[in-house]
Amino acid sequence: MYNQELILVDPTIEFFKTVVRGIYPTIPRDALNYYISILSIKYLKKKSIYISGNSIHREIGFVAEGFIRGYYVNDKGDEITTRIVDRGNFATQYSAFVNQQKSDYIFQCLEDCTLLCFTYSDIQKAYQLHPCLEKFGRLVAEHIIKIYEGRTRGFQFLNAEERYLQFLDNFPHLMNKISINHLSSYLGVARPSLSRIRRNIANR
Repeated sequence: MYNQELILVDPTIEFFKTVVRGIYPTIPRDALNYYISILSIKYLKKKSIYISGNSIHREIGFVAEGFIRGYYVNDKGDEITTRIVDRGNFATQYSAFVNQQKSDYIFQCLEDCTLLCFTYSDIQKAYQLHPCLEKFGRLVAEHIIKIYEGRTRGFQFLNAEERYLQFLDNFPHLMNKISINHLSSYLGVARPSLSRIRRNIANR
């Protein structure tokens, strides 16, 4: 039985519906409502860890409010930020989720976050009950892959300033929220070099 209160009342659900229909415009209403019924809402404080990497990656979180970084710790003990997940996107290492393995990355809230979460077991059941949701799962996977392929291409074909400008294009709303340490790590640019790039752009 559907959780009608969740479907009808919570404003984050309306935002989720908008994003889902943007990804899959023809999704049937009953399938979407069933999908919503399996979601759980989590409210996490700034600096909270959403995915630790210490256990099997059993759920994906849709970021309804706030933003999250994904990072790993290198052999020197440095935190290397590799992912920024903002509002309207999915916090996951998708390959670990699909294969039910531990995540290679830690996902940490950079401000208070509201997440709509679904588990691997629930989504497999949803695919059986509503086969059209398999298409939605594929479209979400393609969406996630495009984001991270774009980041990889940035490191291959863009210089440091171009990567910074790409970040401005992709996340203009985060510039006053993300620390320069996290940003420099994400861009693969030393902090002094990033400060110089920002000054040069500001002075043009």
